[in-house]
Amino acid sequence: MKLFMGLSFHYSGSIARPELLPELIDEVRDIAKVHHWDVHEFEREFPEGAFGKDEFNQDVYGVVFSPPECEPVWICFLSNGRISSPMHLQFWGEAKEPPESEYLYMISVKTQYAGIEIHQFVIDLFRYLSEKYFSSFELKDEGEYWETNDIEVLKANFNKYTSLMNSFTSALEIIPKVSGESLEEYFLRLMKMIRDRGDKEV
Repeated sequence: MKLFMGLSFHYSGSIARPELLPELIDEVRDIAKVHHWDVHEFEREFPEGAFGKDEFNQDVYGVVFSPPECEPVWICFLSNGRISSPMHLQFWGEAKEPPESEYLYMISVKTQYAGIEIHQFVIDLFRYLSEKYFSSFELKDEGEYWETNDIEVLKANFNKYTSLMNSFTSALEIIPKVSGESLEEYFLRLMKMIRDRGDKEV
């Protein structure tokens, strides 16, 4: 199903030093306001002695902004300094064993409907922030712009995902669910048909 969720990027890491947090929040907030994007601040200072620990409290530190038609971009941390979000804390804050315990620190942002320009800008912003504020930072870009810094590669990937999503939507409209077929069987059949059609067109 991942192919049809829309083009996204995924990231993890930590803030390099706790004293950088207020400056980071202010800079991201100002950038968001220049673009007239919704922005929200969380706590601005880490509690003393919490940074770098395995455990964490129930507060969130940092800032989040939302470009048009884009999922929220979380520049947020737990009290131990690792990137997370309020939703991740709610869903996986109590998890003790992997892989669930690592989901707490893995953020995904879908940009499919926001478009190429916003995707490019947000990735470039992460390039800048990662050098200035982050440590142990990793980003996986389904548009491959982070990895290649090539706008033509990004455009090609956006077109690919758009085509796949359009094919999936068309299939939902014209291929009904068979009586007695489970939802899993139905979607697997749809995806196979779409992939087979794509192979024939290549």
